[in-house]
Amino acid sequence: MYTAAAGMAAQQQRLDATANDLANVNTTGYKKLRVAFRDLVYSPTGPGAATGVQEGAGAAATLLGRTSSQGALQRTDRPLDVALGGPGYLRVTNAEGQQVLTRDGALQIDNQNRLTTMSGHRTGITVPAGTSPDALKIGRDGAVVAGGQNLGRLDLVTVNAPGGLLAQGDNTFSTTDASGAAVAAGNATSVEQGALEASTVDIGEAFTEMIESQRAFELGSRAIKMQDELLGIANGVKR
Repeated sequence: MYTAAAGMAAQQQRLDATANDLANVNTTGYKKLRVAFRDLVYSPTGPGAATGVQEGAGAAATLLGRTSSQGALQRTDRPLDVALGGPGYLRVTNAEGQQVLTRDGALQIDNQNRLTTMSGHRTGITVPAGTSPDALKIGRDGAVVAGGQNLGRLDLVTVNAPGGLLAQGDNTFSTTDASGAAVAAGNATSVEQGALEASTVDIGEAFTEMIESQRAFELGSRAIKMQDELLGIANGVKR
């Protein structure tokens, strides 16, 4: 009964991760969650620990972070859209003043002439008042130029272990001890103006995983029901 319950809990976690992926299938730069399963403790049963059967306590789900695969680049021809190629991230500053990382390159110019993400996270670049978005040129190295004037450079960084990044909402992440500190990105990371990176979620694959989890969850539920009925029979015999 407890083994089946542990399996149901693990499948519920997998369902939650899959549902989150499906909800972000159209989110720019979103990376699919990676979920794995691990065995819980085994205990020897039967006559003698050395020769007895190893009885398991079920399985548990483990979140391995997110995929690091490159999403498809979709042309938008919008001058403020940038897609990152390679393993890097765009480092921005949120409303609380915290530096966070994102792959979402849909940018805008706010009412203070600052270049920000659609969620309002600041890139650290301010454009001259009255500058048209069409006048902005963003190079592959992240350099932003308007009318021949160099306005700065997008802060492109990488981390040693992207799977260790902590989600902060609004499609942003913060570094942790597991991910390592953010360092300047090298030549492996480039910027493509007028394009956005699509989500790495495959709808067909996500629905298949959801069906598998639902079937496994249902099987665990039936096992618990069967065990409950057997215990009820045993109690009746004892009386």
